[in-house]
Amino acid sequence: MNRLIECVPNFSEGRDLAKVDAIAAAMSGVRGAWILDRTSDADHNRSVVTLAGEPDALAEAVVRGAGAAAKLIDLTHQSGVHPRIGATDVIPIVPLVGVSVEECVAIARRVGQELWERYSIPVYFYESAATRPERVNLENVRKGQFEGLREDALRDPARSPDIGGPSLHPTAGATAVCVRKLLIAYNIYLNTGDVAIARDIARAIRASSGGLPNVKAMGVEMKSRGLAQVSINLTDFEQTSLRRVFDAVRQEARNRGCGIASSEIIGLVPRRALEASSEFDLQLENFSDVRILENRLEEAAGASAQPVVGAVAVADPLQPLVDTLRQAFHSVAERALDTAPGSSAGLSYTGDRGAVETAESHLGAAFAAGEIYERLVQLEAMAAPSILLDWMVLKQAAMSAARAAIDSAEAQLPSLQDAGTVARIKSGMAEVEAKLSGKPVASGK
Repeated sequence: MNRLIECVPNFSEGRDLAKVDAIAAAMSGVRGAWILDRTSDADHNRSVVTLAGEPDALAEAVVRGAGAAAKLIDLTHQSGVHPRIGATDVIPIVPLVGVSVEECVAIARRVGQELWERYSIPVYFYESAATRPERVNLENVRKGQFEGLREDALRDPARSPDIGGPSLHPTAGATAVCVRKLLIAYNIYLNTGDVAIARDIARAIRASSGGLPNVKAMGVEMKSRGLAQVSINLTDFEQTSLRRVFDAVRQEARNRGCGIASSEIIGLVPRRALEASSEFDLQLENFSDVRILENRLEEAAGASAQPVVGAVAVADPLQPLVDTLRQAFHSVAERALDTAPGSSAGLSYTGDRGAVETAESHLGAAFAAGEIYERLVQLEAMAAPSILLDWMVLKQAAMSAARAAIDSAEAQLPSLQDAGTVARIKSGMAEVEAKLSGKPVASGK
């Protein structure tokens, strides 16, 4: 137990529990890895399995589970309210004790390679395992779900898998693998069946819409219960507590004339996440001590809870991301400088067509730098103090590169003869400026 990681694969099956049993059985036969929890939901049509164990054993266990899922789950006949791209949709890897984030990234790479070589399942990497900035967010990887991604991956190189492909597995799709902090999957049921209200509340509380830091949320209809649900992923409970999320949803619900019926934890939760609240405060359904991560570790492997808590507190999965973003930034910065006003590259075109191409080149560099800056801002609250200096330097440099590229694009405008082209370039410049300022762009402008 000197080296311990957690893995929480999500499988796109929550109705046929015999299939989930078979997937779990495939993972349970590996010595040194333990299944701590299983949760299945018919409306989401999804099962979440929590495992812990030694790195090599856990990697082997989850690969075997994904292989079993590929045989049992056919996405061409699968549907549910939860988005998915694969039979094994995601494989998050979490460092707990004695394993660095960098080692976990290496484990993620190995898991991805094994999925492709053994089962022909292509793999995308996200969060701290991401190979490019636009794939840090799982939402970007999963855009279009299985049906859309299988078409996009063939025609757009930017959407091709990191390992394998470009074709997805015909029935098992693709799998997204990441390294991250402990995440709490938390659902809140409203006392209404109006899914539009749940979607409004999700939009109000999630970080991407300017809501609570470290919160991802979506509103879904739970037909089996006749209720609407706000489905939440809390990516850092130390920064944003469960109680804060619950209170925010309750207030938003009151503002819309409804309330909270109950809430639930999916999978396991670290003990410390509940220290400021009780199951009664959060109106938790069917909650007991077996939902606490440390308790299940002790039961499964005799592990002491305290080392796990300590390790989780210092684990920072963002350092590899800093390196990835830095590499991407240097490429963008070189492009921006090469096309700056007065550079040989910036003066290499002649005529109106050349001016258009030059302006578009500058604008492309501005968009790329702006995307890096925006991602750094979104994730800054998650960064440990040890990397904040790198974070701030990189963020400032990305902003400077974006503004330099915008200036270069603007310098070409007097040479452009077509009013529509000028308007399009200006619109693009405004969109990048919005990324740098954090303000939304008005529709139609």
